[in-house]
Amino acid sequence: MKPTFAAVISFLVVVSNSTMPAVPRHLKEHPQQSTREARYPVHWWTPVEELKKPDWEILPQEAKPGEVILSKRNELGLLSNFAATPFTFHGKRYASLEGFWQAMLYPEGPTDPRARYPGIEWKFTREQVSQMTAFEAKRAGDVAEENMRRMKIGWVSFEGRRFAYRPKQAGRHYRLIVTATRAKVLQNPEVKKVLLATGDLILRPDHHQEPNAPAAWRYFEILMNIRKELQNR
Repeated sequence: MKPTFAAVISFLVVVSNSTMPAVPRHLKEHPQQSTREARYPVHWWTPVEELKKPDWEILPQEAKPGEVILSKRNELGLLSNFAATPFTFHGKRYASLEGFWQAMLYPEGPTDPRARYPGIEWKFTREQVSQMTAFEAKRAGDVAEENMRRMKIGWVSFEGRRFAYRPKQAGRHYRLIVTATRAKVLQNPEVKKVLLATGDLILRPDHHQEPNAPAAWRYFEILMNIRKELQNR
């Protein structure tokens, strides 16, 4: 006996459902993302157990529709300031963007007023900090910020020029961070590749930031601007 048309259709539906790949969890939770984000790696949104995260971290699954968290748990971590992505800037090699950033908080030499301030100890030299990455560089910066508070100064320096560290309006510090970030991206092919792979996703930080953080702190916005520059070339 020949199978009926309805029976054939039912069989095809069963086979189709059994062979189709599972829908990623983030697309199940946010169906509106399916057409926009299907072209991106699913693991960028792979959920992480909340109990295993440090207090500072924003997990991949916390991204809203159209967003991606620049998580250090996957290749997007290359876009973090913490990443060991060496670059040369103004003729000097830095081990990471974080090392470049925190080095500006340190004295430039023995005649620098920060080096001569009574009672202030600098555990590292500016050169040492410039070759640090990740949390090592961040901790060196924390030490420097405490010294700045004790000295009651709000400036940092680069090549002998002083400028505000946390200005209300983006200034020289911001421009230096933008230029250094661009150097990092252009000098590290894998970083450039990952940045361009984010397409038109809205980039979000993987850590909680202070409210109304200065422009230089919003590295994810800086990266989106650089991505746009690259896409328009």
